[in-house]
Amino acid sequence: MRDFHRPGRSPVLATEGMCATSHPLGAKIALDTLARGGNAVDAAIAGAVILGLCEPQMTGLGGDAFALISPAGSDDVRALNGSGRAPAASSAQRLRAQGLAAVPLTSADAVTVPGAVDAFCTLSESYGALGLEDTLGPLVPYFETGVPVAPRVAFDWTEAVDTLQGGARDLYLVDGSAPAPGHRFALPGQADVLRRIAAEGRAGFYDGEVAEDMVRSLRAMGGVHTAEDFAAVRSDWTDPIASPYKGIELVEHPPNGQGATAILMNNILARFDIPAMDPVGARRAHIEAEAAKLAYDARNRLLADPDHTARLDHMLAPETAARLADLINPKRAMAAAAPLTEAVHKDTIYITVVDRDRLAVSLIYSIFHSFGSGIASDRFGILMQNRGAGFTLERWHPNEMGPGKRPMHTIIPGILREAGRVTMPFGVMGGAYQPNGHHRFLSNMVDFGMDAQTAIDAPRSFADGGVLKVERGYSDSVRAELYAMGHDVRIPDTPIGGAQAIRIDASGYLEGASDPRKDGCALGY
Repeated sequence: MRDFHRPGRSPVLATEGMCATSHPLGAKIALDTLARGGNAVDAAIAGAVILGLCEPQMTGLGGDAFALISPAGSDDVRALNGSGRAPAASSAQRLRAQGLAAVPLTSADAVTVPGAVDAFCTLSESYGALGLEDTLGPLVPYFETGVPVAPRVAFDWTEAVDTLQGGARDLYLVDGSAPAPGHRFALPGQADVLRRIAAEGRAGFYDGEVAEDMVRSLRAMGGVHTAEDFAAVRSDWTDPIASPYKGIELVEHPPNGQGATAILMNNILARFDIPAMDPVGARRAHIEAEAAKLAYDARNRLLADPDHTARLDHMLAPETAARLADLINPKRAMAAAAPLTEAVHKDTIYITVVDRDRLAVSLIYSIFHSFGSGIASDRFGILMQNRGAGFTLERWHPNEMGPGKRPMHTIIPGILREAGRVTMPFGVMGGAYQPNGHHRFLSNMVDFGMDAQTAIDAPRSFADGGVLKVERGYSDSVRAELYAMGHDVRIPDTPIGGAQAIRIDASGYLEGASDPRKDGCALGY
């Protein structure tokens, strides 16, 4: 139990249904959807889509989504891959011939075809109760008339003004500047798109005028996208991957997501006596940083489109973790891992919903970097992701850009299972940090006995590109000790990631937790 003399927030308790996400309106919309007869899938779709308006720098219809679903009355978990593919005419060789070593972040070459809308349609058809028209219809007035810009959203917006280009600057800026907190922001063009999806399903987005608008706008920016690329988008149901950490099973999305990285980190760190360490001390931060360097190096070499990932079993094997753990010097920092195959970012949204029947949804939805590629379609104002920057241009690499390939993805939803029972859908936002965040969240609970809210609130550190980022929640003496171990220690300008979780208690109640690093909350009824 937290100290009520100190600032903080308590877990939210409820019985009939709950949502936790990064913006209050997203949580409210999800709860309203449950209250009028929808289930957790309907609520997660509605809450996620409204976040494209509330947090447009993080996500939107031009992005991708992944979901883990635990059906009502079951402890099984299904994984839906709603990530888009590179256009059929994509070519790493063409970019190498231009002298490029990486995919330019704000180019049309970085735009993979968005998969999120197809994922929402697939989820609704497979598990929803209301149907798309009833799920999306109540969102249209918000997109037409706007919502006030929240404080954290305004903070992030100011950092990404220069990313926006062309007509996107008129849509997403106010007189050339980021809107201030409280400014009423609307996307009326996307309200029209939602009407079409509600009425026509995926065809309202991937065929006809909406698709034509996206293709025309991308080709005007030098893209090689075609109407056929959009019409071909399909989400895929896959089997999740899972591994225990001290008796708690962590269920992750398989490649092309980076969930295997979280499992590898868990397997490495399970070989150290983490509970004997100070949870906010230098020793734990150091050991975790070293494990992250090793796990992320494996990720960068091995993970890619599932049709091109050949060594997943090796990455998940206990023997691999044991060999890597032996490389960690408990008193000295090693060199940073090889450069990431995707540029570092911190922008995504995560939403989790559990309903009265205990259908549980863990869903993550992103346009990659802040405001994605910065390219918006001319007519409908759909902001296009730059997820193609997750490819490498290295020849013969499994994650090399190629026609119709999915890039290695940073966004990963999670679920915990105990003794075979699904106990917690959760997610940790923050780009590359997410696998490290999954381990830290789980370790805070398992190794230090924290409840989910306390585990989320606790300070974070992250070995990121040769720098050990350490939040202000750590003491100066800890930072000095880490520096003495050889780390390049810095306090990041923005907090590290954000998290949401819902614990399904065996006695029947739900316990929601939401990260104070974001504007959101957990709500239940």
